[in-house]
Amino acid sequence: MRIAMTKNVLLLLAAFVWSFAALAQQPAKRPNIVIIVSDDHAFQAISAYGGNLMQTPNIDRIAKEGATFNKAYVTNSICGPSRAVILTGKYSHKNGFKDNENSHFDGSQNSFIKELGKGGYQTAWVGKWHLESDPQGFDYWKILPGQGHYFNPDFINMDGSRERIEGYVTSITEDVAEEWLDSRDKSKPFALVIGHKATHRTWMPDLDDMGMFDDKTFPLPANFYDNYTNREAARVQDMTIDKTMIMGYDLKMYPDYDNLKEGNIVRMNAEQRARFTAYYKPIYDDLMARNLQGKQLVEWKYQRYMRDYLATAASLDRSIGRTLDYLDKNGLAENTIVIYMSDQGFYMGEHGWFDKRFMYEESFRTPMVMRYPGVVKPGTTSEHFVMNLDIAPTMLDAAGVAIPKDMQGESFLPLLTSKKAKGREAMYYHYYENGEHSVSPHFGIKTGRYKLIRFYKRVEGWELYDLQKDPSEMNNLYGKKGYEKITAKLQKQLEGLLDKYEDDGAKQLLAKEGGNL
Repeated sequence: MRIAMTKNVLLLLAAFVWSFAALAQQPAKRPNIVIIVSDDHAFQAISAYGGNLMQTPNIDRIAKEGATFNKAYVTNSICGPSRAVILTGKYSHKNGFKDNENSHFDGSQNSFIKELGKGGYQTAWVGKWHLESDPQGFDYWKILPGQGHYFNPDFINMDGSRERIEGYVTSITEDVAEEWLDSRDKSKPFALVIGHKATHRTWMPDLDDMGMFDDKTFPLPANFYDNYTNREAARVQDMTIDKTMIMGYDLKMYPDYDNLKEGNIVRMNAEQRARFTAYYKPIYDDLMARNLQGKQLVEWKYQRYMRDYLATAASLDRSIGRTLDYLDKNGLAENTIVIYMSDQGFYMGEHGWFDKRFMYEESFRTPMVMRYPGVVKPGTTSEHFVMNLDIAPTMLDAAGVAIPKDMQGESFLPLLTSKKAKGREAMYYHYYENGEHSVSPHFGIKTGRYKLIRFYKRVEGWELYDLQKDPSEMNNLYGKKGYEKITAKLQKQLEGLLDKYEDDGAKQLLAKEGGNL
């Protein structure tokens, strides 16, 4: 009898062990994914990054409840190419979308969205797309044509039809996202990308946000009056607040507000038009009365730019808050990854500029915060190099979906969950456009301390910066005595990255210089 009892206990114990093992092998509940991508939002304008230009409480909330990436960068600082990199996990020379001038995204190629779809996810993209072709591989999409408009924007539907929706684009994009979340198949995990037009040029605030920063005077960046000494590519650009920013198109200063034909304004309804005129016309009248000239006028333009830009960013932050509130109210927050990022950085007057494109820090670096309850500890700060190239493999990693071998990015989840994980020692960048704002195409390498850039076509030449001594990148050290060894080391590292990422075009360009760099 004792033997029989012992046998029964052993059988029960074995059954328990087997059940526990089987349970342990079952996949954990897969997270939902929400990626919010804005346009041209500068990290300098986000309070989570220590900026004092404005408060961004909802972006800050993601940072406080998750992670802030202090060293997030892009592979190519321009709108469409950045989105193509996010989707494919590949550099521009691999996914084919190099610039906004000539590129057309080949939607038949693979993307992390397609892989998630095959893995059982329901997928959607709403808002700004800007890839010159219709989305492929999504269960649902509703996108802005091209850059879209701030007021009463048109949207393209999946059947090819267009509809104009009354209102302000940031709020409408959030409305469409929530409508899809309400109607989705709730038996499946979801991946949603919300693409915002804000804060893209021409920085048109929502009606209730107009004037919210008019009582604030913003300090000029220390290098606002940069003279671009020994930096030819910076000298020949055409993106200065002084000479390039347009009084009408950009700053809404017009002699006759009653007969405006500008496209962003003629689409307004009567109420919107009246409030627009009521706000901007007195500013124009005051400007004319003051008759500002020289530096006084340049600095006036800077203040006007900052006020409109930041007021436009306010609606963006408010919309992000709506997304977070929706997840809370619908019991989704605890199992949903939320990433907020811009498609690249932006100049807030540094070097006297607006726009992006350059490999200099304000353009190259992008804001990115991420919340992943139960996985990423709240209040995490990451000092690892990460890139928009890494979004695709990271989302697949989190979802338990195999990462295609041809994706060039790397999952950054280990960097957030393990103190032993090691990230990149260096990053590779390549910008291709040769028309807009007269920024010369260039590629280069950034390490923890140094940056080496090779400009070509419009301007030919190299630039080297010691970011520890010169974080504003004002002193080009290339060719200067004493920097021969570090230059040679960086050039060798750059060669290695060209080989790793198979950028044959850059390799061929350098080969013309005589083989080794």
